[in-house]
Amino acid sequence: MRIYDIILKKRNGLELSKEEIDFFVKGYTDGSIADYQASALIMASFINGLNNRETVDLTMSMAKSGDEIDLSCFGDLTVDKHSTGGVGDKTTLIVAPIVASLGCKVAKMSGRGLGHTGGTVDKLESIPEYKTSLDADDFMSQVDKIGVSVIGQTGNLAPADKKIYALRDVTATVDNISLITSSIMSKKIAAGSKNILLDVKVGSGAFMKTIEDAEVLANKMVEIGNSCGRKTAAVITNMDIPLGSAVGNVLEVAEAVEVLSGKTKNDLYLVCVELATVMVSLVKGIDKSNAKDLVEKAISSGAALDKMKEWILYQGGEKGFIDNIQNNIKAKNVIPLYSESEGYIAKMNTEQIGMVSLMLGAGRIKKDDSIDHNAGIIINKKTGDFVKKGDLLCTFFSNKNDETNCNAIKEYISALSFSNQQPQKLPIIYKTIF
Repeated sequence: MRIYDIILKKRNGLELSKEEIDFFVKGYTDGSIADYQASALIMASFINGLNNRETVDLTMSMAKSGDEIDLSCFGDLTVDKHSTGGVGDKTTLIVAPIVASLGCKVAKMSGRGLGHTGGTVDKLESIPEYKTSLDADDFMSQVDKIGVSVIGQTGNLAPADKKIYALRDVTATVDNISLITSSIMSKKIAAGSKNILLDVKVGSGAFMKTIEDAEVLANKMVEIGNSCGRKTAAVITNMDIPLGSAVGNVLEVAEAVEVLSGKTKNDLYLVCVELATVMVSLVKGIDKSNAKDLVEKAISSGAALDKMKEWILYQGGEKGFIDNIQNNIKAKNVIPLYSESEGYIAKMNTEQIGMVSLMLGAGRIKKDDSIDHNAGIIINKKTGDFVKKGDLLCTFFSNKNDETNCNAIKEYISALSFSNQQPQKLPIIYKTIF
């Protein structure tokens, strides 16, 4: 078998066999296939497309290219969640303890922030002494004993995807549904859970900008996940506004605690209830109505918050940190931003607001930047709210200098559009797909 023949076959619009896809993935991962050859095949696949069978085979081949987590000892109780990324998206911090308190097993590997979107691992590292790295035995033992562990991704999980994605990123071949699907799902398959939920964000703060594109991606990932032997579902959620009130690491942990305590029932609460409901429905094989009752009772009874405290403490987090979370927000500068305009907030550029949080230090502008876990934004007014002059729009938490803070304020204000007319209210949850 030669890579030349495989490139030629796909260039001519023909279907690749499983063996040909495996040959390519293995060869490119071990370096026996050159970048220029891999680029040619990826471009041919981008232009001529991959059918469902080819996409499944590419997904499974990349999943098997490195470490695979064996969670078979937990039977069908394991469940994983993947978000396509957003601003203020702290849903893992909330749904993981909810579903774990209901008997599901959450053995999760999460990533760091990417561009304007926050990362779960960065948020967890705002908790002093929390261990985002565990050896395999400790990881499995914790999941067995308390039902949940969230760590950073291992360096050798789906290494083929890492190499192929890096090549796609510089050859204008990122934007292809089959290639996006196989990239996401290969890591989820390798992570080992029997049940997978995909939170597909759509809007100005998401990578998917239109409902139509988000729905195509969600349906494709569900189809491929099920074809790979995983019970898979997707929820399409709104990212035209930041999720919840907090943007920034420890601020988001604090808001997660508020939601789990039952004190806050905002858009974040509604999204998390839906995500947790679908996860419980997948694992337990029950309808959404019964699953939702269980989820809401887990919050109202305090079981979910207790599970969060147990999880954080078990994974090395500082004792009492969660109970005193509001006292553990320690930014030097707390800067209120008052409105100079009056009217309805008609629109928020959520990606731009995410970039403002990066300016304050809550994320990385360059990959080697350090994160200020205390930096971020608490948003008081969002799209659809009526604002009077002098009303509090948001509060910045920053350890940056005055010039940076002033620039961040200007950028935030420019991210808001005002109108005399109240805008049409958009759904928080667009669609759930099983």
